[in-house]
Amino acid sequence: MTVDLSGGIDPAREYMLATQPEDPEIREAVNVWIESSDGGFGMRIGIEALAANWEAQDIWLDIAFADGRVISLRESHPPLPAVDGRGLATIRGAGPVRFQCVTPFAHWRVSFQGQAPETTAAQLANGVLANAPSPVEVAFDLDLSMAVPAWAPGTLRKEAAQTLAGQQGEHMSARYEQLCRAQGSLRVGNKVLDVRGNGLRIRRQGVRRLEGFFGHCWQSAVFPSGKAFGFNAYPPREDGQPSYNEGFVYNGDGVLQPARAIQVPWLDRLRASGDDVSFVLETADGNVSVTGTTFINTRSVNKGSAVVPPEFPVVQQAHARYRWDGEECCGMVERSSQASKIIR
Repeated sequence: MTVDLSGGIDPAREYMLATQPEDPEIREAVNVWIESSDGGFGMRIGIEALAANWEAQDIWLDIAFADGRVISLRESHPPLPAVDGRGLATIRGAGPVRFQCVTPFAHWRVSFQGQAPETTAAQLANGVLANAPSPVEVAFDLDLSMAVPAWAPGTLRKEAAQTLAGQQGEHMSARYEQLCRAQGSLRVGNKVLDVRGNGLRIRRQGVRRLEGFFGHCWQSAVFPSGKAFGFNAYPPREDGQPSYNEGFVYNGDGVLQPARAIQVPWLDRLRASGDDVSFVLETADGNVSVTGTTFINTRSVNKGSAVVPPEFPVVQQAHARYRWDGEECCGMVERSSQASKIIR
């Protein structure tokens, strides 16, 4: 069966904004999560370009090793030219980070060459940041081959589309994501690692407002057989109104099957690793139970030019080992909760 990896999304959406938008609130983001197949490390790389600060685009890099070491960089840089040699706006780059769409919804590349400070997952969990951490040389060049049809939130469940029509949609912005395979090389200091693993690529373009955001749980992974899952859910609201809750399961061919999370591992503590992130998804064909345990956790600490509201929830990014029907893989998990709900 031929699989439409675009998921029905217009391929033109894969191309970048080549020039600064007139609306100062428009932002474009490209980012990817990567997990090595053996669970040795996970990576998160991204660029956020806000029209109001177009010449100072935010970049972030996290490389989290299972032994607790974390390389964590937050900086702002002028943009690289967006147009490639074919005259297409396929590039989003700033400073040491460069993304390129080689073939829409099929092949991307991401590279980095520069220095980044090193810390530990334990320090990030405790909010302890060194004033001047020692930098380490980092370089990588990775190929991303798309493995699962792209998913645009709000397109699989009518109820999800209705919740995203209001303020909850502003928290997320117009976006889509796509699971992929990653390969290439990573150099940290004098050590070179072979990268073979999984990834999740995300594209956002539009207005994003974070005021009033109250938490979430977002998990996704693709297994060696090609089976995959993904979901994003917001916690129950105090006003009793519906919260966004949508996801999918994928059997390795065909299309994404709509799902919603009925058991969710909400964030309630900050640890360096070992969190139980098991969950249950409800589908038309029955419930899907996936067990998961994080092998390394990081924490999104505001160390660059990104500005978030003062009441913004505590955010944890992590990488986990997942098990589904006897099959195992590594994938991503990002969760956030209001500070009052975090056990210290």
